[in-house]
Amino acid sequence: MSPDFLVIGAGVAGMRAAIELAAAGQVLVVAKDSLRESSSEYAQGGIAVALGHDDEVELHEQDTLVAGDGLCDPAAVHALVEGGPAAIEQLIDWGAAFDRDGGGLALTREGAHSRNRILHAHGDSTGREIAHTLYRKAVSLPNVTFRSYAATIDLLLDDGVSGALLWDGQSHTVEAVHACAVLLATGGLGNVFRNTTNPDVATGDGVAMAYRAGAEIVDLEFVQFHPTALHVEGAPRFLISEALRGEGARLINSRGERFMERYHPLGELAPRDVVARAMVAEMERTGAASVSLDLTHREPGFVGARFPRIFETCLRYGIDLERQPAPVAPAAHYAMGGVRSDLDGRTNLARLYAAGEAACTGVHGANRLASNSLLEGVVFGARAGREMLEWTTARRPTSGIAPESSGSALSAEEVRALAWEQCGIIRDAAGLRDACRRLEDAARPYTDVSPHSEPSANLRQVALLIARCALAREESRGAHFRRDYPHKEAAFRKH
Repeated sequence: MSPDFLVIGAGVAGMRAAIELAAAGQVLVVAKDSLRESSSEYAQGGIAVALGHDDEVELHEQDTLVAGDGLCDPAAVHALVEGGPAAIEQLIDWGAAFDRDGGGLALTREGAHSRNRILHAHGDSTGREIAHTLYRKAVSLPNVTFRSYAATIDLLLDDGVSGALLWDGQSHTVEAVHACAVLLATGGLGNVFRNTTNPDVATGDGVAMAYRAGAEIVDLEFVQFHPTALHVEGAPRFLISEALRGEGARLINSRGERFMERYHPLGELAPRDVVARAMVAEMERTGAASVSLDLTHREPGFVGARFPRIFETCLRYGIDLERQPAPVAPAAHYAMGGVRSDLDGRTNLARLYAAGEAACTGVHGANRLASNSLLEGVVFGARAGREMLEWTTARRPTSGIAPESSGSALSAEEVRALAWEQCGIIRDAAGLRDACRRLEDAARPYTDVSPHSEPSANLRQVALLIARCALAREESRGAHFRRDYPHKEAAFRKH
């Protein structure tokens, strides 16, 4: 188990990096679950790129900066949008089948975009199409090897990061993997919260492991809560894409009132943080547990044809979107913060790189613009892979120790409930201080390296980091809202 390059995570960012690395040495891609279980697979709406006849890279750049509410790194934003068109052309060359409108690519619009620039595939399975395209490309390369059901427990340290400890879910054994360079592409942290659109594997492992190893973590107070997750008793909080609102879906409260125009001039297409807080306000005002997303005014057959995956999933839980509105409520969706990295994936630890949602380049600032996440994975995954090539001739490490870890006296469900209630959509100092105290008190000696013995250890660590960051930011900006500091402050235009 000594590849030249270790890629932790098999989503879009990890796969794209692996493809870049394959010509230079042996690449091992490890996945916590099956190779198809990642947030990339569940990304429905699309991938944002300036390809329309009335669009320009500069307009995409400006929309991204506005959504980021003063905290975007302009260089990172420029790298993202400028690299977009070429990245899409490459995906198409590799077989990605984006939806077409006549002879050209079909483009739609989502919240806070000034132009129609959202590419989609199979209606609402864009992430799946891109992930499968990258997998097909990666598996065709002889130097790329895959390991599924291999949970990464901790990074190994020896003059920087020398590899990682893996828990093999089939043999129930721990293996040390040493590599010249390691990429964290572990995805998001939505399962730190009780309600999330993320898959079960999104537990913030990359952030927790990197923090324990001494990597810098930044902007974790900025967690995006997607406004429209299906809210049906007994059903998962399935994401109902923002693209439905781009196609005219309306938000209606329990009194039958369309309300978004009271909160923002863009109405249902306002930035996600605005929509999520408006929904919470309406739910509190009316005493309801959800609001309704209504697309019944569209022509018969439209929803099923344009959004087949969403339509079939809602139908499975008793909601026919052609004939009735869907009950929806906000849920944790995306982390703008993560392991601090530069535009080429470098962290402050030698030989450790990060890309995708686990990383924080500053590209999203305080609030991610819709459909920039898949683009981030493709563009920055490739950049990180290219930069990791500098270690091609380096001596492969053969040793390393794991940092000291601590477990949790709180169960995973207790951590999730605490994070949702005290570190969720609307926060205040009292709740955040209580969360910090309880999460700090819950730390206890970590006695077993098996991930099954301490399922809440990483959740506790990440929840505590979110609470500390949110407590320190005494303002409201982007996805971070404090009821005790409801306004944006110039002094906090910093990370």
